[in-house]
Amino acid sequence: MSRKVVRSSKFRHVFGQALKADQCYDDIRISQMTWDSNFCSVNPKFVAMIVDASGGGAFMVLPLSKTGRIDMAYPTVCGHTGPVLDIEWCPHNDNIIASGSEDCSVMIWEIPDGGLTKPLVEPVVTLEGHSKRVGILSWHPTAHNVLLTAGCDNVIILWNVACGEAMVRIDAVHTDMIYSACWDTNGSRILTSCKDKKIRVLDPRKGSVVSEKDKPHEGSRPVRAIFVSDGKILTTGFSRMSERQVALWDPSNFKEALTLQELDTSSGVLLPFFDPDTGIVYLCGKGDSSIRYFEVTDEAPYVHYLSMYSSKESQKGMGYMPKRGLEVNKCEIARFYKLHERKCEPIVMTVPRKSDLFQEDLYPDTIGPEPSVEASDWFLGKEGKPIRISLKDGFVATKTKEFKVHKSLLTTTTAASGNQSADSTDVHSLQEEIKKLKAIVEELTERVSTLETKN
Repeated sequence: MSRKVVRSSKFRHVFGQALKADQCYDDIRISQMTWDSNFCSVNPKFVAMIVDASGGGAFMVLPLSKTGRIDMAYPTVCGHTGPVLDIEWCPHNDNIIASGSEDCSVMIWEIPDGGLTKPLVEPVVTLEGHSKRVGILSWHPTAHNVLLTAGCDNVIILWNVACGEAMVRIDAVHTDMIYSACWDTNGSRILTSCKDKKIRVLDPRKGSVVSEKDKPHEGSRPVRAIFVSDGKILTTGFSRMSERQVALWDPSNFKEALTLQELDTSSGVLLPFFDPDTGIVYLCGKGDSSIRYFEVTDEAPYVHYLSMYSSKESQKGMGYMPKRGLEVNKCEIARFYKLHERKCEPIVMTVPRKSDLFQEDLYPDTIGPEPSVEASDWFLGKEGKPIRISLKDGFVATKTKEFKVHKSLLTTTTAASGNQSADSTDVHSLQEEIKKLKAIVEELTERVSTLETKN
């Protein structure tokens, strides 16, 4: 008689726990929009949530320490003329956040340390290039000031945010609405899922398709796709019988899934969050009251079920804290910010260990906030790997640089299914740009000399 051997894993007993009521953010009117985005974005300084707003779109930004009941009159970021559909913090500057809206625009905002004291209506820069609502935002993981946006016009645009310019436009690849778009770890590939039932791996600078998979899931409901360890792809979707599924794929051989598991018959789209340090993927369904988590490994069946966090109330959205924002001395390996109808509730995922010492096996060097390549260099072909930091003594934020927008001298590239063309710029406009840049340099030189005189 053979005994079933339980697979050993240091994450087998990871458990989720909601923080106490006084550590939640209460009395916030979370947006009633039915869009399938996270509705929440967090970093080690702030938590941002899309909220209901009359006469336009708004989102609220709170310092992490501002817990408890939030005043009805608390200021919001309210520059959009239509509902906000997606928000995302810049990974290289904890004070910069991007927002996409039904008004077809993307806005970049700078939040002062300590949070807002009055409503913020003027963005640092407005990015206009989509003809329909913009529902997907994704910052480049290693290149400074590069932002991906995807709209309901089936177009992906890559922006140099510091110049406020669209550098690459991918408009002849997707034949229907884009459900999700994300970068790989180095930002050298883009992964998209689309209503035409295909997932595609794209070359971001050329806009060409590297590989694609038709019908990763048989059902007609939305598919989500993310990169996981070793360049593999994890998808969530629905079977023909509307059962929710999770699958793992090798993009070098898309014929068969490495594994495909059926989960349940709920109707909410599963939002996947992957932690490359631990190899754990968390699946949060919109409208669910639970978070499932799995360990992704190199051994079959590749995606191993660990456990599930359950609560009574369903989630309207979910924010995911970067690793550098966690409390490592408490063996915390993930933290979610769950949106209810009227509040935001932090949920902590912990490995149960007694030791107060730093657990090196739980916290390998993780991705830090420093970019490894500038936007202009990246668009010209330079690659950058993530700059990693140790969490042994916890993450200490350094003073962030002021965000400035300068009009670029670079030519814009339009990428449509691999065809590239460069727009020519007349000599007169270039001369005007050079004059402006010279004026900026002169002004900065004067300021430096004034400071040196004072010191």
